[in-house]
Amino acid sequence: MASSISISILSLLSLILLVSSSSLSSASTNDQTFLQCLSSRLLPSTNLSQIVYSRNSSSYTAVLEFSVQNPYLLSSSPVKPLYIITPRTESQIQAAVICSKQHGLQIRVRSGGHDYEGLSYVASEPFIILDLINYRAIDVNVEDRTAWVQAGATIGELYYNIGQKSENLGFAAGVCPSVGVGGHFGGGGIGLSMRKHGLAIDNIIDASIMDVNGSVLDRKSMGEDLFWAIRGGGPASYGVVLSWKLKLVTVPPVTVFTVTKTVEGGATRLLTIWQMVATQLPDELAIRVILQATRRGTKSTVQASFNSLYYGNVQDLLSVMNRSFPELGLKAEDCQQMSWLESTMYFAGFPSGTPTEVLLNRSQSATNSFKNKSDFLKKPISQEGLKGIWGKLLEEERGQMILEPLGGKINDVTETETPYPHRKGNLYNIQYVVTWLEGADAQTYIDWMRSLYSFMTPYVTHSPRGAFLNYRDLDLGRNEGRNTSYASATSWGLKYFKRNFRRLALVKGRVDKDNYFRSEQSIPPLLA
Repeated sequence: MASSISISILSLLSLILLVSSSSLSSASTNDQTFLQCLSSRLLPSTNLSQIVYSRNSSSYTAVLEFSVQNPYLLSSSPVKPLYIITPRTESQIQAAVICSKQHGLQIRVRSGGHDYEGLSYVASEPFIILDLINYRAIDVNVEDRTAWVQAGATIGELYYNIGQKSENLGFAAGVCPSVGVGGHFGGGGIGLSMRKHGLAIDNIIDASIMDVNGSVLDRKSMGEDLFWAIRGGGPASYGVVLSWKLKLVTVPPVTVFTVTKTVEGGATRLLTIWQMVATQLPDELAIRVILQATRRGTKSTVQASFNSLYYGNVQDLLSVMNRSFPELGLKAEDCQQMSWLESTMYFAGFPSGTPTEVLLNRSQSATNSFKNKSDFLKKPISQEGLKGIWGKLLEEERGQMILEPLGGKINDVTETETPYPHRKGNLYNIQYVVTWLEGADAQTYIDWMRSLYSFMTPYVTHSPRGAFLNYRDLDLGRNEGRNTSYASATSWGLKYFKRNFRRLALVKGRVDKDNYFRSEQSIPPLLA
């Protein structure tokens, strides 16, 4: 009896600590019962004030904003989360899922906060954020060339931990180190290694997910349909991904280069040639192109930066380029040979000589807001079309187009083998980007982005026009709450997933038929 009383007192004290800044009287009855539900499901020693932040908590704003990469979305949202929960253990995640469901609170899962439309921290109805920032353990097994990584880790933390264990192993994923692995892997995960090793999802061999009932499932217990769906179909539609098991890849020393040409310096001709050769180059070589307006003296022009990763040494790279793309005029002095880990820092934009520990920095918060879109191309854009693009980019100096070459290992996977369908036949994808400073008129930049996207219509894929889930875009369409139908969601779903969308919806109907895990672009349930 004494032990039971002690446990109850500890739980009550934890509850009081959480709301001490305002007192329980300011919370609704539902809020009180939600907190009591959490307290009853956690260990008596758990201090709720260290993992749960209410709107009255002094740290609430700091915790909410820490991972936000697009300030505009947060400032324009009319609804702020009732609570932010930052679990450290599986049982704490389970308590959050079960209690949120019981009390009618929507749950949004955040790992890195880079989602382009802020769906992990913005909602239109009462919700909580399940922020996995403290759930980020990484276990690298060099002997069997695998790694388990919890969903709250960042790509940079993953790269760093692999590099500390082995100079010869790496993983194929993106270039921004502060992106969380939960969303990046769940959306597909592209990067400069993809022509050599495929997408991130092509190298995931197991996973752990918590379903709507709070049960923890691995690949065997979740079944192959759900395992298929969460690797590229957006796992937040199905539950809370806890961790991923990765197949690591061999990474010898690599060579990188960036060669920039203006329109006056032949960028139009070089980009025309690049479109024809980029997917035909050896799989070891990926050359992406970044297009943007720039000023040269008093004159504005457009520049194309050819930004490359090659698995091999400088001399071999020069031989490949002289044979396959001599027009770029690559020279030895343009190239830098380095370790694979160092190359991840190069593409992230860190100065040469920066310690690799910078990859562990999660606080690389952006001060600029942004709007992004995406496209896929199966045919090269004509020189006349490129000239039209130069004109659009000259309209807005804060705009960019990032052209990422496909082909190689990506083509070895069929269109239906993963939810990501943009495989063989696609030359490259485009990420459109525009940024603006705090206080600027956001709508002006968003309108320009939509104008550029409209201009590109004749040159990109159609029926449907393709889009990439990791570059989330609510302009394509959005759900209208829990009862969104499969038919209405096809307006955006077919663009991301093509014919895979139906299978994703069927999996959703089996594992979450009541559509608890939902957002403005979550997979709707389709009952068989």
